[in-house]
Amino acid sequence: MSLREFLFGRPLRSDEEQEEQIGPLSGVPVLGLDSLASASYGPEAALTVLLPLGALSNHYIEPITAGILGVLLAVFFSYRQTIPAYPQGGGSFTVAKENLGRFTGLLAGCALCIDYILNVAVAISAAVGALVSVVPSFLPFTLWICLGILFGLMAINLRGLRTAGLVFMLPTYLFVLCLSAAVVIGIAKIILSGGHPVPIAPPPKIPATLHTVGLWLLLRSFASGCTALTGVEAVSNAVPVFRRPKVALAKRTLAIIVVILAFLLIGVALVSRSYGITATPPGKAGYQSVLSIIVGAVAGRGPFYFISMAAILMVLALSANTSFAGFPRVCRVMALDEFLPPEFAHRGRRLVYSAGIIVLTIFAGTLLIVFRGITDRLIPLFAVGAFSAFTLSQLGMVGHWRRSQEPHARRSLILNGAGAAVTASALIIIIIAKFTEGAWIVLVIIPPLLWLFTGIRRYHERLRRETGKNNPLAIPELRPPVVAIPIKRLDQPSQKALQLGLSLSDEVRVVQILAEEMETENLTPRWHDLIEEPIQHIDHRVPKLVVLPSAYRNFFRPFLEYVRKLGEEFPGRQIAVIIPELVERRWYHFLLHRRATLLKGLLLMKGGPEIVIITQPWYRKA
Repeated sequence: MSLREFLFGRPLRSDEEQEEQIGPLSGVPVLGLDSLASASYGPEAALTVLLPLGALSNHYIEPITAGILGVLLAVFFSYRQTIPAYPQGGGSFTVAKENLGRFTGLLAGCALCIDYILNVAVAISAAVGALVSVVPSFLPFTLWICLGILFGLMAINLRGLRTAGLVFMLPTYLFVLCLSAAVVIGIAKIILSGGHPVPIAPPPKIPATLHTVGLWLLLRSFASGCTALTGVEAVSNAVPVFRRPKVALAKRTLAIIVVILAFLLIGVALVSRSYGITATPPGKAGYQSVLSIIVGAVAGRGPFYFISMAAILMVLALSANTSFAGFPRVCRVMALDEFLPPEFAHRGRRLVYSAGIIVLTIFAGTLLIVFRGITDRLIPLFAVGAFSAFTLSQLGMVGHWRRSQEPHARRSLILNGAGAAVTASALIIIIIAKFTEGAWIVLVIIPPLLWLFTGIRRYHERLRRETGKNNPLAIPELRPPVVAIPIKRLDQPSQKALQLGLSLSDEVRVVQILAEEMETENLTPRWHDLIEEPIQHIDHRVPKLVVLPSAYRNFFRPFLEYVRKLGEEFPGRQIAVIIPELVERRWYHFLLHRRATLLKGLLLMKGGPEIVIITQPWYRKA
């Protein structure tokens, strides 16, 4: 077994796709981890904004959570209708494009791409934040741990969707079980104590109130807490990955995810309020995640605490898989519409869209490096893309139901219209509240992305116009090409290239560029003995030797100029450049022989339409 197969598995045939499809049991870990894990960093982000209120901060987490749940329900019912209406997947991009126009669809696609990239960075940094809560000595290594988790996730996802589901299943359900148990225990103690439970592990001391309560502060907290809703759209993006019946299984999976998330959000808010738990300053000494404080308060720091924290850590890290499942599929749909290169629409060796996975890893890794892996610094960027996609998707569904003749179309239109109003309002609050904290970056990034995607589309349109349609083959005057062969000396690779040139044409030019550092052997004195005399015996026209001195010790420029002159000398003829290339048996030896590759690149960029490039390989035996 090769190292590649060990890491990524054996290649899968196209007819094995059905075996890679999933059901709700695997769908929750693969597509719902982002949503479920946001029960950790969503409430914490809201409480972090309320830190200036000191002891009063946790008094407002319940109404803020209620507002977040209202938005969650609006988003849930919207995507529940999107799944059967657009079972081909694509989510917000497909819905907005087909109902609101290409540009609006592209805007939704940009928002989705940004959301998925930020989700990876936020999820991984939140996971490492949970780890640092348990082992504070890891704080200086935050960034390196983040990058290690990121590349591990990339490797798992390149192995295929089914593998990812199996890997993530145990941590996902262990996380749900542990956090649900902590919530149930906490609520039970609240009821038994008459609303005044005594924490087993006391939470960190809350400083005195430093700020008065104001509407603006509460709106900022709501904006940060809305990150708990990210990832809900992932199921509608990936409907094709489900087994039959796809629509029914996708809707069931979405419902399971939303019910679990709502329960966890309510539980975290109630326990935080009753136990006097609030956030601690992120990225500073003494930092603990809110879930770490909650589990310690209701169950102590025994085995259950460490099992729960391990589950939270794993799920937070693996929750980035929602993006690894969704981002490549959005890129695929955009590539099919020619907004991205076609490589994004091609499935790799394990029936996954490898190009999207690799690009996602690169962008998320860049974000982690720039923000040093601190979750709170990434939160302001996070929700803008997600809520932009939510809003555009629901507006698109309004357009869909306006044209629909289905009996329930009017009811669905009202539902999606109300959902669009709710998510649009939340989006406005998020942009205003988080603008100075970094949300402006997303608004600045979207226009260049739109320009890039539309530029790629225009390029493909121009290419089709230039290359034309499938017309009958045009038959010009068929004449052999003029052959030019660059060589340093008459070694075996050069002789093999010369033999090929002689078989193609009577007009062969052997070109030598005399540059002092290249150790080129001037063949002029020996040309007759080495070339002319042997060729005379086969009744073939003798190739012409062209020796060009290089005053500036440069090889490429004199050769390119000579090839252009050949085109002028033989108008209407193709100029075939045969490049002798040494092929090494070891990949790292390629670094020692790059001249042939550079020459091919320059000929492609600076040659004319009459240039034909032929590589004549010569393979080393060892």
